Order: sequence, then C-alpha cells, then structure tokens
Amino acid sequence: MRELTTIVSGMSFTECPRWHEGRIWFSDFYTNRVLSAAADGSDLRTELDVPNQPGGLGWLPDGRLLVVSARDHTLLRRELDGRVVVHANLKDHVGGNLNDMVVDSAGRAYVGNFGFDLGAGADPAPTALIRVDPDGTVSEAAEGLHFPNGSVVTDDNVLVVGETFANRVTAFDIDDSGQLQNRRVWAQFGDVPTGPDFGTVLSQVKVAPDGCCLDAEGALWIADALSGKVIRVKEGGTVVDEIQVDSGVFACMLGGDDGRTLFLCAAPDFDPAARAATHESRVLTVRVDVPHGGRP
Repeated sequence: MRELTTIVSGMSFTECPRWHEGRIWFSDFYTNRVLSAAADGSDLRTELDVPNQPGGLGWLPDGRLLVVSARDHTLLRRELDGRVVVHANLKDHVGGNLNDMVVDSAGRAYVGNFGFDLGAGADPAPTALIRVDPDGTVSEAAEGLHFPNGSVVTDDNVLVVGETFANRVTAFDIDDSGQLQNRRVWAQFGDVPTGPDFGTVLSQVKVAPDGCCLDAEGALWIADALSGKVIRVKEGGTVVDEIQVDSGVFACMLGGDDGRTLFLCAAPDFDPAARAATHESRVLTVRVDVPHGGRP
C-alpha cells in the first residue's frame, strides 16, 4: 500500500498535469483556469484564464506556453511578454472538443479530440490526431483513432497515444518532418468496442486510457478513467503495477525534484454538469520507484 497525499483540493475537474520548471501545472476544466503550484501544493497560482475550457499543456522550445482551448477548437499561445494569441485553429479537422496534447522537442504539438459530441450523447466516431507545427500550420497526423487522449513522446521520437474508447494504446514513429509512421499497437487491453451507441461502447471498455506519462524505463503510467486507478504498463500490454484511488482518476504526471513523485488528477466522476456544479476535484501525490522519462 502506498500513501496518497492530497496537495490541492477545491477544484472543479483537474486534468493534464505537467511538471515544468519546478512546479506542477494543471488545467481546471470548469473554472476555466490553468494553475500551477509547488510540489507540495503550496503557492497555488492562476497562470492563465481560458474561457472555452483549458485542456492539454505544453511549451515551445523558446519557453512559450501552449494551451488547448477545448470548446472552441483552438490552440492558444502565451507569449513571453504575457500576451495570449491564437496559435492555431483546429475546427476544420476535429469532430468534437479538443482534449490532451503532447509537444515534441521541435515544438510540434500533437492534439487529440473527442471525435463526437460527447455532451450531447452522440454516437462515438473515430477521429484524427492533429499536428500543429511551430508556425501554426495544422495537418492531420493520423486518422481512425478512437478518442485520442493522453500522449507522450519517447526520447527516441516515438509518439504513444491512448485511445480511450478502444481498449488500447497506439504508437507511431515521428520522422524528421514530424509525420507519423509505422503505426502499431503498443498495448491492448481488450477488443475494440463495436458500439454503435455510447452506452454500448462504454460497457465494452476494459481499460479507458486517459492522461498518461512515461518513466525512465519506458513504461507508461496510465490513468484508467473508468476504474479509479492508475496502472503502470510495459510495451506489449503487461500491467506491472497499479495504484487504486478512492475516486475517479483521470490524468497523471511524474515530477518532483527527483522525478519520482506521481501527481494524480482525481474527481468523483467525469460528468460535466456534476463537476461544474461542485468543487470536489483534487491533485494527489504518491511516491514511485522509477523517475520521469520522455515528454511531457
């Protein structure tokens, strides 16, 4: 049994944690804020207001912050002087709200999206992972993904993305131009749900990969959005560790001074109306053995 510590509470729905310059950064969906705190949760700061709901976070090589604006399908950029501008508009390439993102060492952002209107109860549909180059150029990096969500990039330039409603994690090689090649299954937890409606899909999901992070041994810590736990998974799909949480857990990130603090974004559930009406979400920490690896 590991000891879980609450470091931040009173949030609406924490997501997309990132360890950056000695602080834990995260989005709080329904207060429309990006926040950061010291590793113990002290010195909590609002870094940015995002009126259309913040999602994935990342940084360009020169230190400028990129933030997903989920509901209006844009990627925002905070300049070094504090101005916030639109980095890219993705509306012509997505079928639902934007969600998580990873930014590679060249400053290319790979952005996931729902693929359908989850809030309106639409039927699930596959969608594309979108690439945004450092100059704001938008292109489709990979098609046919089922709710592409948490993503990482390894030190040898492999992009790994969780498909929340496909029971799997998928990997691609990133070539020198940023294109994704050699698509393959990195981990499979069950059959791909057949649908057709959301309820049926949900009932067939064994593991719902949400936010994730990479460790120095190449394993992924994955938040399972349906089971209230994070799992440590090796390539091939073997689960070698798990940590149960007393609520839902929807994202995780390794950080801290030695990279061995696992930050968890927790909430009772992911129902938008319930989360927007309350402030029951938290950021938790737990110590693990293997430090952070890759990006973010």
